[in-house]
Amino acid sequence: MTAARKLRLGMIGGGEGAYIGNIHRIAARMDSAWDLVAGAFDIDAARGRNFALGQGIDAARAYGSVDELIAGETTRADRVDAVAICTPNFTHYPIAKALIEAGFDVICEKPLTATLEDAVALEALARRSGRFVGVTYTYSGYPMVHEARVRIAAGEIGKVRSIQVEYPLEWMATAIETQGNAQAAWRTDPKKNGRGGSIGDIGTHAYHLAGFVSGLTLQSLTADLATFVDGRALDDNAHVMMRYKGGARGLLWSSQVALGNSNGVRLRVFGETGSFQWYQEQPNELIYAPLVGHVQTLKRGTDEMSPDAKLRSRTPPGHPEGYLEAFANLYAGFAEALNARLENREPSPLGQNLPMAYDGLKGVAFVDAVVDSAQSENPVWLTPIAV
Repeated sequence: MTAARKLRLGMIGGGEGAYIGNIHRIAARMDSAWDLVAGAFDIDAARGRNFALGQGIDAARAYGSVDELIAGETTRADRVDAVAICTPNFTHYPIAKALIEAGFDVICEKPLTATLEDAVALEALARRSGRFVGVTYTYSGYPMVHEARVRIAAGEIGKVRSIQVEYPLEWMATAIETQGNAQAAWRTDPKKNGRGGSIGDIGTHAYHLAGFVSGLTLQSLTADLATFVDGRALDDNAHVMMRYKGGARGLLWSSQVALGNSNGVRLRVFGETGSFQWYQEQPNELIYAPLVGHVQTLKRGTDEMSPDAKLRSRTPPGHPEGYLEAFANLYAGFAEALNARLENREPSPLGQNLPMAYDGLKGVAFVDAVVDSAQSENPVWLTPIAV
């Protein structure tokens, strides 16, 4: 990066007790590309301001609301370069819309919005305005995910035939939303989480990962959603069969009630001449199985890795890198893309192939089509509006 200064980051939400806010802050700081200088961290203005002060933020930039942040930052010569949105799903659209209309670039948690109507409107607004809208599909930040993407694009496994992707969790196997767990409570509320439960919360990650690595475009899908915990309003388990343009087939499973699984993201891509397999809990390895020859375990940090993978690796082989580093790769990429725009140049490879507003729209459209398919009386194949 050639920027003379760190980019200035603002944050909405993500305050005291918020898991994802701290992940954003760690990721933003990891490569010294960002400084967190402003924020409205809580719906409770006083609590949000206190949290900001605890983060070392100047009192003048410890805001009590989104409107205060916009008003305060708009008039500053050293205004923030981008604002991260770390709030529940149903708030993403109004916050992002207000920020974009005020001229701010945005980094938004996924899903982009809680409804398809809002996703369409927000993506169109981002396009018209020219504002940067990055979406944190974390698993596209892993070096070995990029390695698989590069090798598949180069034809190393031939034409893709089948994709198997899954994201099983166990943390909502019981009705913890009724026992004071705030994170589970809003995730099971259709008014706050949107139409999809597990499919919207984690299935959208699996969908993005499959398309990002394979390079394929979804053509149609049919889905079966289940709610296994009594009294829960949204699905906690999803099976989706997918057809891709060009003839490949896919199967996606997401579950919040899969006992024995902590964060079991798994991707397998099978082609005519080989396959690649990647597991999020062993993220530094990529399994390559050619049609002819021995199965190989490719390791992050070695000389034979592609430039795309090397660019996103920080430590030598044998020193594990994981979720935080993958998240940091997104922030480093967002910074490079913004710096390139400021300097009127093309971004380096680090600032390319980033999840942006259109990827966010595709994710929401995918969830909407899954729910529509599952709610139909007979199995039907539906095409999301933004494949």
